[in-house]
Amino acid sequence: MLYYLFTWLDKHFDIPGAGLFQFISFRTGMAVILSLLLTTVYGSRLIRILRAKQVGETVRNLGLDGQIQKQGTPTMGGLIILLGILAPTLLFARIDNIYIILMLITTVWMGAIGFVDDYIKVFKKDKEGLAGRFKIMGQVGLALIIGWTMYFHPDIVVREQVALPAKVQASLDVHKRGDQFYYTQDIKSTITNVPFYKDNEFDYAKVLTVFGAQYEKYSLVVFLLFVIVIVTAVSNGANLTDGIDGLATGTSAIIGITLAILAYVSGNTIFADYLNIMYIPYSGELVIFAGAFVGACVGFLWYNSYPAQVFMGDTGSLAIGGIIAAFAIMIRKELLIPVLCGVFLVENLSVIMQVSYFKYTKKKYGEGRRIFLMSPLHHHYQKKGYHEAKIVTRFWIVGIILAILTIVTLKLR
Repeated sequence: MLYYLFTWLDKHFDIPGAGLFQFISFRTGMAVILSLLLTTVYGSRLIRILRAKQVGETVRNLGLDGQIQKQGTPTMGGLIILLGILAPTLLFARIDNIYIILMLITTVWMGAIGFVDDYIKVFKKDKEGLAGRFKIMGQVGLALIIGWTMYFHPDIVVREQVALPAKVQASLDVHKRGDQFYYTQDIKSTITNVPFYKDNEFDYAKVLTVFGAQYEKYSLVVFLLFVIVIVTAVSNGANLTDGIDGLATGTSAIIGITLAILAYVSGNTIFADYLNIMYIPYSGELVIFAGAFVGACVGFLWYNSYPAQVFMGDTGSLAIGGIIAAFAIMIRKELLIPVLCGVFLVENLSVIMQVSYFKYTKKKYGEGRRIFLMSPLHHHYQKKGYHEAKIVTRFWIVGIILAILTIVTLKLR
């Protein structure tokens, strides 16, 4: 909103400094600052409200050190994160941008699913919360909205270098690199980036062509299936990672910074050309959203670091996972998620392996056996005697290494 106000003021009154709002870097910085202020200043007030309403976490005794002391700690703190994301984005981003609209829908949609789950747990005294099938339905519904919009919306395009005569009816732009001229077009495409691959591109429309060229018309189905898998996997991975103080919050902040860098270079013609990566018009606004996301996570960490004064609950964890998945899909870096979100992936896999092996051994030997002392993986290390603060710090270090590796893939092919 402020973008439009200061653009108008700069145009009609030439107010000094009003032109700063034209720069994405300035608006991103302002979004980070406002997000940090909102989450740290108003976070304490929300915690007091949650305590007054007796919105406390019900902790099951799993035999972990310090677990019982967490009983009664306020939950649903994800509301703080949602406030820290939505308010700065609405103020500093261009809200007519389709990418920003989709991210706002994602934040509210997944936050609402998590809120309902937390509400049932806290106020209805049902430890299971919202039934798993309804969570999956909500995640699939969001994935369909994102996938369908990206496939059909006219403003969601990629810029590709083309040879004459052009096959697609779209405006041609002429560019010069050294002494050579080349042509580009902004076209609708299901192309995405692939890490460690020389040409760095993968087209979902080509997946079914192994069965014949006529199957290319089903590219929408393939794309939607990929989006569904990514959204559900990442949101559930973030949910599982939110098991000890500060783990999901800090890891998400690291991922958010990386996504901001990727969005900036993908939405900037100079960097995209230098790095030889796909340029995505209009996607630069996502950097502002990423700034608000990082600020909200870091601000929430003020209260969520060990020993936690508040838990984010599913209100925060499902929203965080959905945001990361949707953001990566929109900047066409979703195939980097196994690397960037490696912590979430390992947490997910540890649960899948534990449950699968337990069922297999129970069927074969009559008694269930386990791979880990407990899953998700962070609980395994707690059982081994590691303090949760040490576990969190080491997981953050792993997250930083994975984030650096993700950025390196822009050149490592």
